[in-house]
Amino acid sequence: MSSVEVYHDLTGSPDSPVLVLAGPLGSTLDIWQPHVESLATKFQVLRYDHRGHGRSPVRHGSYAIQDLGLDVLALLDRLGIECAAFCGLSLGGMVGIWLAARAPERLSSLVLCSATARYDDPGRFIERAASVRWLGTDGIAEEVVAGWFTPEWAAAHPQVVEQCVQMIAKTSDDGYVECCSAIAGWDGRQLLGRITAPTLVIGGSRDRGTPVTPHARTLAAAISRAKLEILDAAHLAIIEQADQANRLIAKHAAAR
Repeated sequence: MSSVEVYHDLTGSPDSPVLVLAGPLGSTLDIWQPHVESLATKFQVLRYDHRGHGRSPVRHGSYAIQDLGLDVLALLDRLGIECAAFCGLSLGGMVGIWLAARAPERLSSLVLCSATARYDDPGRFIERAASVRWLGTDGIAEEVVAGWFTPEWAAAHPQVVEQCVQMIAKTSDDGYVECCSAIAGWDGRQLLGRITAPTLVIGGSRDRGTPVTPHARTLAAAISRAKLEILDAAHLAIIEQADQANRLIAKHAAAR
């Protein structure tokens, strides 16, 4: 499948190194808004919407993680960016693994947040895709977001929770379904040993969907010289612990 011209936003000084931010299933580039101001003091921050999400076009037909990775390479080519640091959250982390293994010359460093090389129960994404076909993304949005944050954080930040619910609810049904299929079909375990980019793995100690054990720990063990940081949070640890996550991401991406 050919690449899609994904919607993007580039913030920061043109003289700064580029940091690409790739979000989770059902998100838009707005998921990174709490991080942009801080990170843009050190980097050109490149955010984008996955195909079938936000303002990116929906390409009909089945998707694979490779397709989402090729979209990123096409975006970098369009912008004349030869090499960039990459930070991927959940689905975005799968894209990062593929890029680091298949196009290592394009990544200066890699951050994997709440990510996995393979779900041990990928069928749940087939089931979720079936739910979206029946109910639409608005019919599953609240249930999905309930797993993104710890209950106490969600109770203290209802506006953020509602923004996330609306973000998923507005995602194209077709785009969401095909990305579910890409996740269900993803097995990047054989790619981990090929990754040479300096890698930081961030996990949430209370993440029920992608628990630190086995997912983050497996990534950190299988990728050469990878570092592991565990935050007190659920799946969107980098939102719940935004200040700490910003420091970790910035320090790692700036290291040469």
